[in-house]
Amino acid sequence: METIQTIQTRPFTDQKPGTSGLRKKVRVFQQPHYLQNFVQSIVDALPESGRQRLVVGGDGRFYNREAIQIILEILVANGIREVLVGEGGILSTPAVSNLIRQTGADGGIVLSASHNPGGPDEDFGIKFNNASGAPAPESVTQKIFDSTRSIQQYRRMPLPPVDLSAGRSYRFLDTDVHVVSSVDDYARLMTTLFDFDRLRDAVSQGRVNLQFDAMHAVTGPYARRIFHDMLGLKPAFLHNVSPSEDFGGGHPDPNRVHAHDLWERMMSAQATDLGAASDGDGDRNMIMGRNTFVSPSDSLALIAEHSACIPQFRSGLIGVARSMPTSTAIDRVAAALGIPCYETPTGWKFFGNLLDAGKVRLCGEESFGTSGDHVREKDGVWAVLCWLSILVETGLSVQELLQRHWARFGRSYYCRHDYEGLAAPAAEAVMQGLLADADTIARQSFAGNAIAKVDSFTYADPVDGSISANQGVRILFENGNRIVYRLSGTGTDSATLRVYLEQIEQRMDHLQHDALEFNRELGRFAHQVAQIGALTGAQAPSVMT
Repeated sequence: METIQTIQTRPFTDQKPGTSGLRKKVRVFQQPHYLQNFVQSIVDALPESGRQRLVVGGDGRFYNREAIQIILEILVANGIREVLVGEGGILSTPAVSNLIRQTGADGGIVLSASHNPGGPDEDFGIKFNNASGAPAPESVTQKIFDSTRSIQQYRRMPLPPVDLSAGRSYRFLDTDVHVVSSVDDYARLMTTLFDFDRLRDAVSQGRVNLQFDAMHAVTGPYARRIFHDMLGLKPAFLHNVSPSEDFGGGHPDPNRVHAHDLWERMMSAQATDLGAASDGDGDRNMIMGRNTFVSPSDSLALIAEHSACIPQFRSGLIGVARSMPTSTAIDRVAAALGIPCYETPTGWKFFGNLLDAGKVRLCGEESFGTSGDHVREKDGVWAVLCWLSILVETGLSVQELLQRHWARFGRSYYCRHDYEGLAAPAAEAVMQGLLADADTIARQSFAGNAIAKVDSFTYADPVDGSISANQGVRILFENGNRIVYRLSGTGTDSATLRVYLEQIEQRMDHLQHDALEFNRELGRFAHQVAQIGALTGAQAPSVMT
């Protein structure tokens, strides 16, 4: 075997991790030294005691296998004692989190750009999760970034091409590499959280019908194992379950635009009781019923409301948390349950401290992400099992569940307008302009509803006291309605401005409107008051969900 090489390099200036790690175009990661620098910086950020066991896996997108070979060469050269790699290099993001927790690993390297497109000309991503299975906190990502700005060399051990077939094991210098099943540990975990016997009886006997669209992404193998093998769902109800490097040429984002085929089926005679989709790396979800779409915010609220239907939560929720842009629907459920609801910045890492401290057991964010305290990532397949459990236990349809929920708690008519591909300085000018004009905006009203205040959201972590400022600009109305503006941290090129619209309706005779249509005028107001057209040139949102 060859000896360890010390490779001279230079810093790259664009390796600051965002809310979900480092995401760039594939061609950026393919630059000489680019990925190597970042992986070496991850290792350098770890204490010596944190270099015993690491998990490595990704969503199978283009460049995944090549990246894992590079990562193994660097981990071996740096003396990591043991590396667990997913079969074929594939592990869903929640499966990585679970494997870290189940094996007592010191952390994991996750290769994913989540819901972003894949392919030679598309996106790639990498992030580090800590020993709890959660995305690394800002203190760690800052260390990684500091290292990328000063790195002068990295260590590499040339290895033969590593066969990533399940069950294979290797010994390279002082490092043991084990290739593990992508699905086994995760599937076992699910059996401890849900009543699979009861779910299997309902599904296999056709009392509750389900269809699932994996969008040619990572959850295909998980769907086959859990929904078909374990619950008896017929293969015809599993769609696009063969992962591909470019996600079948599609955009693996489970919403009404990109999961259009599922949407059409659920709005037609082909509809089943429950329809669901997951994204590129398996952490997001879309939930639908017959002729019914469940917004992510409502999904989170209903899971909390019916948590007693889910064995995982039968001992009590203790507390819940949502990201700041997520609708306030769960706040009202938490108040009824007599438990706290924490409002955090966007980014799953902010839920990690709350979960680890036992302050919450259920978390969610508006961008189709929901999860419990079983892992430290959002979890798409788990969310589908939650809904399946609720349908089986209540005997109600998705539409009936929503109607009853709105009758009790009111409905948050909630949607998101995305302005994509904006020049970064122009997008930033929108945010700065809102704060500069805050006093003027606060004197305005919409549809007779006065604005209470305009502010920049700052989060004080109740566990460690850390402060996260400038997390989005909020226009808060006196009646509880909201407009939230936020620059996305998950893109790879230019900037995306996200505008979140929420109007709360308590009157039952006004509960049949489509959320997009209901918020149309509020969206125009949000566009105008922020001067989006004048500052960016965008005359309308790119996507409305």
